[in-house]
Amino acid sequence: MKDYLATAASLDRNIGKTLDYLDKTGLTKNTIVIYMSDQGFYLGEHGWFDKRWMYEESFRTPLMMRYPGVIKPGTKLNDCVLNIDIAPTLLQAAGQKVPVQMQGKSFLPLLKNEKGASGRSILYYHYYENGEHSVSPHFGIRTKRYKLIRFYKRVESWELFDLEKDPHELHNIYDQQSETALVKDLKQQMKKQIDQYKDTEALDIFNTPVK
Repeated sequence: MKDYLATAASLDRNIGKTLDYLDKTGLTKNTIVIYMSDQGFYLGEHGWFDKRWMYEESFRTPLMMRYPGVIKPGTKLNDCVLNIDIAPTLLQAAGQKVPVQMQGKSFLPLLKNEKGASGRSILYYHYYENGEHSVSPHFGIRTKRYKLIRFYKRVESWELFDLEKDPHELHNIYDQQSETALVKDLKQQMKKQIDQYKDTEALDIFNTPVK
């Protein structure tokens, strides 16, 4: 906890120094500042002191921007974006073409409040490592209301959470008979995401039944 709070204090101090430098050198009006975090670090939630999990406490990460002339101070957006969307956004802001190889999607139209602009309706996640952190590899999707996760290697299981009724993700409803149609629909959406990102490892596991 002390390390966590000391890190937060250090970030606050040094980010302040960076912004002060931009102001003093006259670069503020021509500089986009983006602050993002690594995954959130658990402080006892779900019984863990780690990160890497797809549960909300570490899945949701801060994204703050200062973009003079485009983003009004104090603006708050609830739309979802991914870290792979940063590069296409900056390229578009600089008037450059986004390479077709990039899997991200520019959210500049969202920042400019353009008509019809929206964030992502589905977020895809895959944690591959099976090392010393005691976190079972897993992949999954998050929609605005639901989260479907497939754990493998250390743990072989599926988890499904209704984030509206169960925001702390404490009740796995995957095996409930009443959710059979929902599971089928979410798996179809997951398969589309796996195919989109060409995640061949996830595809093999997705097609393997849990015993």
